[in-house]
Amino acid sequence: MVADPLVTERPFIQSRAPEAGGPHRPDPEVHERATRRHFTVDYKLRILAEAEACAEVHGVGALLRREGLYYSHLANWQRLFASGGRAALSQGRGRKPTDPQASELARVQQENARLTRRLLIAEEIIAVQKKVSELLQLTQVEAVRC
Repeated sequence: MVADPLVTERPFIQSRAPEAGGPHRPDPEVHERATRRHFTVDYKLRILAEAEACAEVHGVGALLRREGLYYSHLANWQRLFASGGRAALSQGRGRKPTDPQASELARVQQENARLTRRLLIAEEIIAVQKKVSELLQLTQVEAVRC
């Protein structure tokens, strides 16, 4: 029996149920909006182990073609695994959670800078008011002498 090339055993692809009596084929319908593929940590670890076990030069390429992956997937997973192990592979996409204390510190520093600018402006205004007051008092003294 010849294996059907359209039959996939990848755990991340969803397909319709096989029709009665026919072979299992992926759903050919093109969805309006493409969805991003999600790989489980176990799947990533299995692929990393298989890639390391490849003794032939072209073995990794054959593995990636068989699984429908790009070399960048493998390279990123290897980098993540080397930096943090299984926990790094399970980390999701997007912004990393920030430390609440760091965000509070940044907010307080911004407020401090804003208040410092306002204080400098207020000190300049007070200095100008003092000069104006001194000038007005001199003119009033001269007016009384005349």
